Amino acid sequence: MTKNIRISLYILIPIIFWMLSGFFFTEEKDEIIENKKLFTVSTFVSDAISFQPLIKLKATTESEARVNVQAKTSGEVVKIGAKQGQFVEKDSVLCSLGVVELNRTEVKAPFSGYLEQIVKPGNFLQRGQLCATIIQLDPITFIAELPEFKINKVRVGQKVILNLVTGETVYGELTFVSKSASPMTRTFKVESQVINTKGVIRDGVTSEMTIQTDEIFAHKISPSILLLDDDGRLGIRSVMSSIVQFHEVEIIEDSKEGLWVKGIPDNLEIIVQGQGFVENGQEVLTNTL
Repeated sequence: MTKNIRISLYILIPIIFWMLSGFFFTEEKDEIIENKKLFTVSTFVSDAISFQPLIKLKATTESEARVNVQAKTSGEVVKIGAKQGQFVEKDSVLCSLGVVELNRTEVKAPFSGYLEQIVKPGNFLQRGQLCATIIQLDPITFIAELPEFKINKVRVGQKVILNLVTGETVYGELTFVSKSASPMTRTFKVESQVINTKGVIRDGVTSEMTIQTDEIFAHKISPSILLLDDDGRLGIRSVMSSIVQFHEVEIIEDSKEGLWVKGIPDNLEIIVQGQGFVENGQEVLTNTL
């Protein structure tokens, strides 16, 4: 190889490398320029998990029975069988009257329960007048009103938690779900009847009834990613094969940890940042968190 040829190669080889490097650089530069045209969004892959929605209602306790026990004849009350507030057994004598009709001198309890009120000895009762008021507290029923849009989510037998304003917590289940809505409030009556052997739970006490509805699959998301589409539907945006899509959601429960929603695929790459700057059908780059 002559000196001139070697010199020529020294000059030619760098030129060839320079030309090749310029080609690849241009291609890479063009790719960067093209990528810069695509908006980048941050995404999070969410999987639906088993979730048990809770329905919370205001409830009031109601005694199983309340009866005004009346005298069947007239006469003076000569003796009473118990004091106000005491528990009495069925057929125990409540009021003894001093009358001629001896077979009607005793007014008895129709069932076992607690005396809400009773006349004092010495009072004169006319036929049909009140001797005592007795209430039956075992079992006792918690009654609540359910909004009509939630009626399809409850059924008899679902577990309930009852937190009374007096501090007690009682566990039970739904024992009654009305088939007819109130014409005034458009709500349905639901009840939970629980054992109250010692009469600890009083009649007419307010409480919070938490109904544990049937488990479903749902996603937990941040409220901040919710948005409205052009038709005013509430939902979220996702990325599928680099393309933005909108999904309408149904909010199941709003908890401290986030929103539980359904109505979207069980596995979804949800846009959590930048969803307000992209449109449906737009191609984007993703930064998965």
